[in-house]
Amino acid sequence: QVQLVESGGGLVQAGGSLRLSCTASTSIFSIGVIRWFRQAPGKQRELVATITSIGGANYRDSVKGRFTISRDNAKNTVYLQMNSLKPEDTAVYYCNLFSGGYYWGQGTQVTVSS
Repeated sequence: QVQLVESGGGLVQAGGSLRLSCTASTSIFSIGVIRWFRQAPGKQRELVATITSIGGANYRDSVKGRFTISRDNAKNTVYLQMNSLKPEDTAVYYCNLFSGGYYWGQGTQVTVSS
């Protein structure tokens, strides 16, 4: 059983920045891909960014150049640095990983005002 705790969300004006954190209750050193998803009201959950065990990253097109995913295996934490935020980035952000099963955090709310 793995517990994931997201933090760092909040209310920010358009153009601002936030850094989200996702801390796991177990070592992430041997975990391959870790993902950030988001879900806006009335919309399906969508994949935002992924990071591999060796730090390779991929992003959805709408966040490329603005978001950066990173991981600190020593702290069992994955980060999502979000810059130049837009109102359309407003959503609940979740981290996700697979370790014998898929695990999700409780999510952290990000609200971007125009």
